Order: sequence, then structure tokens, then C-alpha cells
Amino acid sequence: MASDVAIMTDSNCGFMPREGEEMGITVIPMPVLINGDVYYEGKNITTEEFYQALSRGDHVTTSQPSPGDLMDTWRVLLREHREVVCIPMSSGLSSTCQSAVTLAQDEEFAGRVFVVDNHRISVTQAQSVLDAKAMAEDGMSGAAIRDRLEAEAMEATIYITVDTLEYLKKGGRITPAAAAIGTVLNLKPVLTIQGDKLDAFSKSRGFKTAFRTMVKALHRDLDTRLAPQVREGTLKVGMATTLMEPEKLAMWKEEMRQEFPGLELFHLPLTMSIGCHTGPGALGIGAVRYYRKG
Repeated sequence: MASDVAIMTDSNCGFMPREGEEMGITVIPMPVLINGDVYYEGKNITTEEFYQALSRGDHVTTSQPSPGDLMDTWRVLLREHREVVCIPMSSGLSSTCQSAVTLAQDEEFAGRVFVVDNHRISVTQAQSVLDAKAMAEDGMSGAAIRDRLEAEAMEATIYITVDTLEYLKKGGRITPAAAAIGTVLNLKPVLTIQGDKLDAFSKSRGFKTAFRTMVKALHRDLDTRLAPQVREGTLKVGMATTLMEPEKLAMWKEEMRQEFPGLELFHLPLTMSIGCHTGPGALGIGAVRYYRKG
């Protein structure tokens, strides 16, 4: 069903521009800088090329879409739609969201472009995008969609572990000494996103133990603060990964299905913005409320 409200997001959600086109969603590719050259996620750099650059020790950083790109995209969408709902990554993880909020206050866009800060990234951000599209198809206005997504922002949870400490060290999240000791002891940090920040959660001996730690934490969330969504049947579990062997990915998917048999499981790649800090082989799991289309 066509809608007067266009939905747009950025590739931090895990959807790439081509996938967005197929779903009727506009996806802005996130810029990636490699040795000073700019590439765009899902456009002119593949996942394999990105992780090859990381493994070579190239200087890799991520950036945010330019104000001009954002505004040009809004102008194109507003030619065919009455309103635009823009869902960037969490304001606590990037300045992209606040920049978009400021730009949307310009007279040209005020009252027509609605920027959502619902404190999400990866699979939980992706679910917000899918929810926004379903709400628009149900006839909700841009303002109503923004308000609902922001009201339900914290009805989500994410845990992440990494296969190597090398990239957390390079990004300054752990010291070289801690990385060296952790590597010798095979320690795997478990990180969590509960809203705005990527925080340390625990340390585990080995990747499988880290996975069990994340699963236990997720079960606890489902039994406590997310229990109302479980009871009403509006909760999904999700997985997100950086570059990983297909056999390992299939194994972790099966583990998740066995742990959470009554919940829908969906998987998306972890964005390069996160992969830059985690390296290949990282695994994230989480849960998120979804909108039941009416």
C-alpha cells in the first residue's frame, strides 16, 4: 500500500541501499575512510574489502553523512511524499542524529521531516525502520510515527562479543596491556547497548562462554523488563555479525533458535561503523519490540 510518509534510515541498521529500494525504504550509506579515501557502505566497498583493509592495518575510520546529502535526499522524497520520517543511529553513539534534528528545523523541512531518536543501532534500529513503514501504511502521520518510536525506544536490548581484542585496542577502548593479557587468557569481553551507550558488561573465558553469558543476560531481560512484550507477543530476537564463516553463523543461528524457540529470529550484518571497532567474527544478540500491523 502506498503511503504519504516516506521512511529513510542509514546503513547502520544493517540494511544496505539496494535492500532498501526493494522494501520501499531509503537507506543512506555510511561513509568509510580507508587511508584517506572515502567509500560508501553497500555502494562501492564490499564487506570482504573492508575487513581486508582492517587486517592489513590500513587506517580505517567511519564518518557520518554530509548535511548536503541528507537535505538533498529529503528534497527528493518530499517531491513524492507529504512527509519524511528519518531514523538515524542512536544519538548516544554518533552525532548524526543531532545533526539531522537541527537540519529538520530549517523552514524548508519544518513540519514535514520528522527525525527519530529512539536510541538504537543494528537489528533494533532495523526493526524501528520496519515498524515505521508499517505504521505509515496504516495511515499514521510522520509526527505520530516519531512519537511512538521514541516512546518505545527502550523496549530493546543488545549484547555483543568479539573474536579478537585487536580492534578494541586500536580504537582505544582497551589498553594494549589489557589486550595482551586478554589474548593470552582467551578473554572475550561482552559489551551491551541499553539505549545510548556501548558499555562493558562482563568478561568470559572463550567465545562459547561469552555466548552463554549473552544468552543468560537476554533471558533475564525477557523475564524482567521485557516480560510485558513477551506476554503480548510483540517481541523478536535478533542476531548481528561481522564477517564470519557460514558454518559458524549457521551454528549460532541454531543455538539461538533452541534458546528462544517461541520467538521469531532475524539476522542482519553488523555495520562497518561497529565492525571498525570489533573486527571480524563479532556476534551480537538482542531482543526488540515490534509493531503489529493493524
